[in-house]
Amino acid sequence: MENTKKVQNLIDLRVKAKLGGGEKRIASQHAKGKFTARERIHMLLDDSSFEEFDMFVTHRCTNFGMEKEKYLGDGVVTGHGTIDGRTVFVFAQDFTVFGGSLSETMAQKICKVMDMAMKMGCPVIGINDSGGARIQEGVTSLAGYAEIFERNILASGVIPQISAIFGPCAGGAVYSPALTDFILMTEQNSYMFVTGPKVVKSVTGEDISTEDLGGADVHSCKSGVSHFRVANEEAGIEAIRELISYLPQNNLEEPPLEECSDPINRLDDALNSIIPDNPNQPYDMKQVISGITDYGKFFEVHADYARNIIVGFARFNGISTGIVANQPNFLAGVLDCDSARKAARFVRFCDAFNIPVLTLVDVPGFLPGSAQEYSGIITHGAKLMFAYGEATIPKVTVTLRKSYGGAHDVMSSKQLRGDFNYAWPTAEIAVMGAAGAIEVLEGRAISAIADPEEKAKFVDEKVNEYKEKFANPYQAASYGYIDDIIEPRNTRFRVIRAFQALQTKKVVNPLKKHSNIPL
Repeated sequence: MENTKKVQNLIDLRVKAKLGGGEKRIASQHAKGKFTARERIHMLLDDSSFEEFDMFVTHRCTNFGMEKEKYLGDGVVTGHGTIDGRTVFVFAQDFTVFGGSLSETMAQKICKVMDMAMKMGCPVIGINDSGGARIQEGVTSLAGYAEIFERNILASGVIPQISAIFGPCAGGAVYSPALTDFILMTEQNSYMFVTGPKVVKSVTGEDISTEDLGGADVHSCKSGVSHFRVANEEAGIEAIRELISYLPQNNLEEPPLEECSDPINRLDDALNSIIPDNPNQPYDMKQVISGITDYGKFFEVHADYARNIIVGFARFNGISTGIVANQPNFLAGVLDCDSARKAARFVRFCDAFNIPVLTLVDVPGFLPGSAQEYSGIITHGAKLMFAYGEATIPKVTVTLRKSYGGAHDVMSSKQLRGDFNYAWPTAEIAVMGAAGAIEVLEGRAISAIADPEEKAKFVDEKVNEYKEKFANPYQAASYGYIDDIIEPRNTRFRVIRAFQALQTKKVVNPLKKHSNIPL
């Protein structure tokens, strides 16, 4: 009989723990269009796969009468489960308990999950919905944040780390997501900032709303802090599940392989005519991507930020692959501070987790101007160069049209250890465009011609001469900088065959503690 009571007590405590801050606060969460921590976890993971730990943990604070108010689990739900049968570790902050604020014990629960994820070599997914540090706990709460940050840092490049922002994330709390690999935000309900609107107004006098200071639009389009912007939590959960499908469990595994029935020799005739005759006319690089990937599928990362470059994941003959591509449809595909930084981070992520990278090149150069120079385009451009040059993963590059100046070097050129470098017949590989080059090369001769008609004729002749020499890939191919010139419609086949040949690639960088990337 006594044992039966103990079992019933356990059952009752579990029921109580699953209510978090209580039914009233759960109703309030739902009224905001938000799910509870446990609901989010069950949506994320495979059915019945979640195994929770630390359900009975409570805070140890006695300040300000806190000892009179305790909740089982103390504001965060932690454990492990599976996504498509693959193990992941998760933690979800529970806004119904003290606004999801971080306590010492809550931090310990999160740290335990992260330690286990590292030990098992599994991804860790954090769902953030928190009012920040628990003020009543003072410095122990701050220490808890620092413990989490240290684990984020040590896990970086070892296991994939994904952060979903499904509510507030402010102050010190923002730095844990910032240290992870991918951040996802929902429209309307989520925001991130170091200091809130009230503090901003009191310090700087600036009057700004929560949404305009740190909403999903701001961080997805302007700051680049968020990699994904989704309409609601359901869409966010689906995006995380899809993202996980492209990633290995850890840095010692190969990228995931799926069965593929899309023929590797599938031709896309539209690619033969996609490059406009006018070199200044844009086209959509995403059409090229959909023409060569398995089933035309592409999972874009940072879609709304620095749109002059495209990054994301696709599959080639079933193998997960990263894609970096200039986008002529936006700012002519130039490289600037934001696009260089965006691509550099993505390349480094792929390199850390053994994911091959395909680079599709159509770049007229770096964006000129004082605004870019003052913003550090030299340093930011060097980041992308460093990322490609340091990467030891299989790297295949296809130059479609323009590849000018320093931007040619940066975009996974042969000299930055590009493994297979192909070009379409429409490729133009040169120091600069024809008109600009002739101004430099023939400036004195042009100035010496007084007659406008003769001057124009001379310039046209020299421009055409330059184009004949450089507005094609054959000179670069003659030096071996381009391995082959390929028919555009056959790009899928050539890319897949290249990656197949690179499966046994072994490259080791010089022994060092770590590199000093130009941050």
